[in-house]
Amino acid sequence: METYLNQNFGGVLPKNSSEDALQRWRKVCGVVKNPKRRFRFTANLSKRWEAAAMKRSNQEKLRVAVLVSKAALQFIQGLTLPSEYTVPEEVKAAGFQICAEELGSIVEGHDIKKLKIHGGVDGIANKLSTSATNGLPTSGESLKIRQEIYGINKFTESVARSFFVYVWEALQDMTLMILGSCAFFSLIVGILTEGWPKGAHDGLGIVASIFLVVFVTSTSDYRQSLQFKDLDKEKKKISIQVTRNGFRQKISIYDLLPGDIVHLAIGDQVPADGLFLSGFSLLINESSLTGESEPVFVTAENPFLLSGTKVQDGSCKMLITTVGMRTQWGKLMATLSEGGDDETPLQVKLNGVATIIGKIGLFFAVVTFAVLAQSLILHKLRDGTFLAWNGDDAMLLLDYFAIAVTIVVVAVPEGLPLAVTLSLAFAMKKMMSDKALVRHLAACETMGSATTICSDKTGTLTTNHMTVVKACICGDIMEFSGPGDGSSMRSQLSENVSNILLESIFNNTGGEIVTNQHGKTEILGTPTETAILEFGLSLGGNFKEEREGVQLVKVEPFNSAKKRMGVVIRLPQGGYRAHCKGASEIVLASCNKVLDSAGNAVPLDEDGAGLLMGTIENFANEALRTLCLAYMEVEDEFSANQQIPTDGYTCIGIVGIKDPVRPGVRESVAVCRSAGIVVRMVTGDNINTAKAIARECGILTEDGIAIEGPEFREKSLGEMMELIPRIQVMARSSPLDKHTLVKHLRTLFNEVVAVTGDGTNDAPALHEADIGLAMGIAGTEVAKESADVIILDDNFSTIVTVCKWGRSVYINIQKFVQFQLTVNVVALIVNFSSACFTGTAPLTAVQLLWVNMIMDTLGALALATEPPNDDLMKRTPVGRKGNFISNVMWRNIFGQSFYQFLVLWYLQTEGKHLFGLEGPSSDLTLNTLIFNTFVFCQLFNEISSREMEKIDVFEGILNNYVFVGVPLRHRHLPIHHRPVSRRFR
Repeated sequence: METYLNQNFGGVLPKNSSEDALQRWRKVCGVVKNPKRRFRFTANLSKRWEAAAMKRSNQEKLRVAVLVSKAALQFIQGLTLPSEYTVPEEVKAAGFQICAEELGSIVEGHDIKKLKIHGGVDGIANKLSTSATNGLPTSGESLKIRQEIYGINKFTESVARSFFVYVWEALQDMTLMILGSCAFFSLIVGILTEGWPKGAHDGLGIVASIFLVVFVTSTSDYRQSLQFKDLDKEKKKISIQVTRNGFRQKISIYDLLPGDIVHLAIGDQVPADGLFLSGFSLLINESSLTGESEPVFVTAENPFLLSGTKVQDGSCKMLITTVGMRTQWGKLMATLSEGGDDETPLQVKLNGVATIIGKIGLFFAVVTFAVLAQSLILHKLRDGTFLAWNGDDAMLLLDYFAIAVTIVVVAVPEGLPLAVTLSLAFAMKKMMSDKALVRHLAACETMGSATTICSDKTGTLTTNHMTVVKACICGDIMEFSGPGDGSSMRSQLSENVSNILLESIFNNTGGEIVTNQHGKTEILGTPTETAILEFGLSLGGNFKEEREGVQLVKVEPFNSAKKRMGVVIRLPQGGYRAHCKGASEIVLASCNKVLDSAGNAVPLDEDGAGLLMGTIENFANEALRTLCLAYMEVEDEFSANQQIPTDGYTCIGIVGIKDPVRPGVRESVAVCRSAGIVVRMVTGDNINTAKAIARECGILTEDGIAIEGPEFREKSLGEMMELIPRIQVMARSSPLDKHTLVKHLRTLFNEVVAVTGDGTNDAPALHEADIGLAMGIAGTEVAKESADVIILDDNFSTIVTVCKWGRSVYINIQKFVQFQLTVNVVALIVNFSSACFTGTAPLTAVQLLWVNMIMDTLGALALATEPPNDDLMKRTPVGRKGNFISNVMWRNIFGQSFYQFLVLWYLQTEGKHLFGLEGPSSDLTLNTLIFNTFVFCQLFNEISSREMEKIDVFEGILNNYVFVGVPLRHRHLPIHHRPVSRRFR
């Protein structure tokens, strides 16, 4: 079976599956009772084609718009343009001078001409009644009025399905329709031949069973849909920095309105259409909207920003102009949301299992009907009544047909693929409370197979609460234990040195110091930037004064590939100065001078460089992250179009930043090791810092290797093959190094790789990995979009919890498959063998419908919701090659089936003698006993399936209230067998 599944249903990957693979398994899938229900959680490929066509259309529109705007710009330069726009009355009455449609046509069409007519970006801001400095006023009803005129920043979503829609879909089951027809004819013939109410028993019994099955099925499906709805709400909680009422604050992107001033940085997603106000080196990736991979520079000359695109480099302030469904992104997302997520590999495999079992069941159903019909015909031939058929004979044939159809109902395990979804939905909801937000269903099951975790250091293994604890300024090492040490440290520095140092700290930064709406000072930026800015404040610096005292000419934000950032400022007395900050050894290599204690720039000789390198190494050995600050005077004129110099700098000093290891990380790494999962640390830090942290976490062992990214890059493929299995730490790594490591682990060593990331440049590695884990606190929106799971507390221990839940999902589904296949096998063999040897079927249509309900809903609910236990992390991972239906499962399936068949067959053949049954009701009593025995066998089988290998199947049973509740429902099953007055005896 496993070979067949791999050949026909094995092409679907946890993510990024090819369209061919998604199409292929759909074609192979057969014997489907209810396509609407079975394929509910599979991708809608036609909607995806629609979205792809929309992307191509957007690409062409933008290409034409850019060409037209360039031509228009050349034509209108120097001309005075007349205004031809008329403001609608309702817009004017609301206090605005431009409507939503006009704004949309300007930005989406890249219409430079219209923009000029309206007075440029400043003119648009005025017409929207907003301030580029203070943002929107939020007093009174102003926001509500603005919302009524311009709309909200939400895209249209499909209407939530009501409970009755699920009832209707459950009724679409083909076999239930056939049984309904049988029930109808049974009612008519029964009432005509035996009268009311005796003749209606059989028909009404089937109808009641159908309605109960439909009710239980639709209730289960509806509750499941509510769980997914709650999870979708969590996925959409995205905040953005805006200025309102003159204060910086975070708001939901769904609360944005035209006129809002939004602050964007590397890794942010543009939340709505708008215009560039100010910023530096802004590079926008529009591939999500247009499919075009080449990034676009956005400047004052090309100020158009489109919703859904991503900031690849630089930072800016933007003016929101168009929101929600008026943007192309809103329309695209509305289409994409209907496309759904890819089906998971387990869903596809279980569709394959359902197809195989369904075909076998169909064969047995046909043969069973043929055997039963043959026995009736032979009996009539023996009695000489073959040509004399009556209502009883017709009812008997109808009964046989209903039994055959019901065998198909039981044999086609529609519940298998849906059990995966049930288990995944249950796990996803529970994982939310464990601080992990699953974005893609497949990540749950894949995480259970993970063999390697490539983890970042900062914020994942460490707390991400950084503080400067040491500094080497002018060759003197100073310790810093708190804000109170700042003034004494500054007193040891000359005025010139402290001025240069503060100028570097407050200007060469990606962070900001602002006053929030509560009047409190707040530091915005990454933890590293926050630590440096706090250090500057403790030295007595003033962020606002330093910024206002100079003019920023050019900013090159920090880049994980360059490991540095730089700015050029225009000094008040004239002239330009460049500041550089970044990885200590990289920035120090760009320096040829150093500041002495008097603040003079003196040549940096070998001894001085050696002293500074020794300081860097000592700081790193103390597990400190080190940064070097440097500056240089720019003698010639400098413009924003020029590159910031890369060498010739003067070293100001080295700072050592402490980022403590998170509590519990060492224990979590030990749990991973016992679970057969290798943990590797990939960081941009100095190798000595990385090794010190890795040893503290228990990652770096005696036989492990720590290597730097540049050295790893130079290795040949053969050398990498030898090195990679032993690499435990990769320091000074670039995003490309991380991507290469992940790719080789997956392709060359067949590892199932989970990788963490928080930045824009981590997106390729997150995309390449089997499971991408983005940090929820420190992660950028680009990283989160590329990830499969968002770790909401950025904690490595949470990743281990995700692994445990992943294994739990995998094991739970195996348990359910074992349980369901056992019921399938027993039901088929019992009815088939009885039909062949006795000419009767002991399990009737009504009873088999009840059994089907036990399997598809209650069984799935009980077994698929088992919580994880610590023993799961003592097993080796399944990996990429593991068989889903294991040898242990086959042993349990056939062993349990053989035992049940023996018990039921013994009852059928020797039951009357065993219980002393006599008289006309003996058949009725015996068949009632057989059915009840069959039901209790399934109850015991369900309990037995809780543990596939252990003997003690009751361990921890009370921890799962769902499992305890389900067997109680089994007790309410109808224990009677229908009358046998018309049955052939």
